[in-house]
Amino acid sequence: MSILDKLDNKQILLSDGAWGTFLQATGLKPGECPELWNITHREEVLKIAESYVKAGSDIIETNSFGGSIFKLSQYGLADRVYELNKAAAEISRAAAGKERHVAGSLGPTGKMLIMGDVTEEELYSAFREQAVALEAGGADIIIIETMSALDETALAVRAAKENTACVIIVTMTFDGDQLSGYNTMMGVSPAEMVTAMKDAGADIVGSNCGNGIENMIGIVKEIRKTDSNFPVMIQANAGVPEYIDGKTVFRESPEMMASFVPALIEAGANIIGGCCGTTPEHIKEIRKVIRK
Repeated sequence: MSILDKLDNKQILLSDGAWGTFLQATGLKPGECPELWNITHREEVLKIAESYVKAGSDIIETNSFGGSIFKLSQYGLADRVYELNKAAAEISRAAAGKERHVAGSLGPTGKMLIMGDVTEEELYSAFREQAVALEAGGADIIIIETMSALDETALAVRAAKENTACVIIVTMTFDGDQLSGYNTMMGVSPAEMVTAMKDAGADIVGSNCGNGIENMIGIVKEIRKTDSNFPVMIQANAGVPEYIDGKTVFRESPEMMASFVPALIEAGANIIGGCCGTTPEHIKEIRKVIRK
């Protein structure tokens, strides 16, 4: 079954947790290219994917968040976009098998149309190159995540939709709260995201990063004010990051994070997982609640 069929059948699905946090704990050094690890440290990347499979995730992402030509060129790897993205998807597919879904991760390019430092054609081409490679490696979903600008995100959706057969998920990162309102860094509200991304061709929308799971409840409620039926995905951090003794710390325990899952489901979330600071233990606890 496709992920959309499962959601139509009212299943609550579980995605995976943090990748960057895990890579750093495994030995990725500051200044190293995470995506190059798909070639140079394949077994370590595979173990991360396998750990989330064992934790019960229905959806396994790929180590390709910074895999655009714009990001890879900073490491002198602009000519290896296809290779590194395809390898990322192959690794996650090897862990996921046939029963689970693989979501090819596309992150922001770091370029802004509004500043004139990139053209629409260049952005479209960059996202297309990534998406095609991820599908070739075994991804059946393209997840465009941690986004803040509607124009860049819409181009990513169109590039993936027009050049692959993958289901398209969009998650944006919002700041704020229920009193002050939620907005991305570029001033996009959850309501504006839903409308624009549906028009662009996305199949699922939601939010990731930037918030602990409790604050995600309000974001889902805002999404549901605009559309009561469109599938929603939430990937929260394990709390707000704190910088202590030179290290980034996330304080939400697996049990604490899981305790908010019933309210998140009640608010209207259909797919739940984790972002920065979450571990397979967090996913296991969330899984227990979803099974109930």
